[in-house]
Amino acid sequence: MEVCLPVDADAAGTRVDVFLARAFPERSRSFLARAIEKGAVRVDGLTARAAVKLKTGSVVRFVVPEPPRAGPEAEEIPLEFLHLDEWLAAVNKPAGMVVHPAKGNWKGTLAGALKWHLERSDGGLSQAGGPARPGIVHRLDRDTSGVIVVARTEEVHHALARQFERRTVEKTYLAITQGQPQFDRDEINLPIGIHPYQREKMAVRRDHATSREAVTRFEVVERFRGAALVRVTPKTGRTHQIRVHLATIGCPVLCDGLYSGRTVIEPGFFGLPPGHPLAGGPLLTRQALHAARLVLDHPASGTRTEFTATLPADMERTLAALRTGRL
Repeated sequence: MEVCLPVDADAAGTRVDVFLARAFPERSRSFLARAIEKGAVRVDGLTARAAVKLKTGSVVRFVVPEPPRAGPEAEEIPLEFLHLDEWLAAVNKPAGMVVHPAKGNWKGTLAGALKWHLERSDGGLSQAGGPARPGIVHRLDRDTSGVIVVARTEEVHHALARQFERRTVEKTYLAITQGQPQFDRDEINLPIGIHPYQREKMAVRRDHATSREAVTRFEVVERFRGAALVRVTPKTGRTHQIRVHLATIGCPVLCDGLYSGRTVIEPGFFGLPPGHPLAGGPLLTRQALHAARLVLDHPASGTRTEFTATLPADMERTLAALRTGRL
């Protein structure tokens, strides 16, 4: 639902976020802030940031997001716990699993599985992120596998969130790229904002209202003909950051439907004959991106703690096919 709100003289000079808070008193400030961050607010046709000050006669258009549901139902879904104590948990999220409920994805989420495994035991899950995100401090894209950390108390949730905000959490990903980076190691420092035409995508955009600083460092682990295994360490945490940055340098993540144009990688893509041991079906049906390592300060002990998740079978099979040298 889109709402059109004219700005009168009494509202002139008011910030966009304050203006919306007055217009929608039933909505929380955090709800409105997330909507603004996602580009749901336009002033005189231009996407607006929260701090933009309004002028008399301007028109604010607000695409009002659906309010979050009460919360996910507990679902008996197997999870691989990499670490579990009374303060936090680390999970190896499988590809294809949405982290928390959203439109079109109310079932089968990590949040629902966490409720089943942890809310029935002592300690439960933090509710600091709201009822739809029990324990969720950060997220991974649906088709990105790997390490995700979960808070079990509100105090731990806030402590972990501060570490992510201050960028003291070390995140390491492994990606198989379509195409080879020019350099063995490099840093990509390009701002990311909402794509100008496709709202489900992000894009490198300079001087745009939705743009935010984004920094990604990478090094090539292994090169193949027309592809590479790359270790990626993002220094910021923008939506689709790694996927956008690698695509921008001409090396999109393999099988990334949004940024590479491919949604399935068959063995024939690597030149494997039908009788080859690795030719028994698609090698990849999702982007070849895996959160392999996460390092943070444990909120209870202060000890620097590392969580790692081994490369999943589909990426291992893809690398085995690449190593045949027939790409």
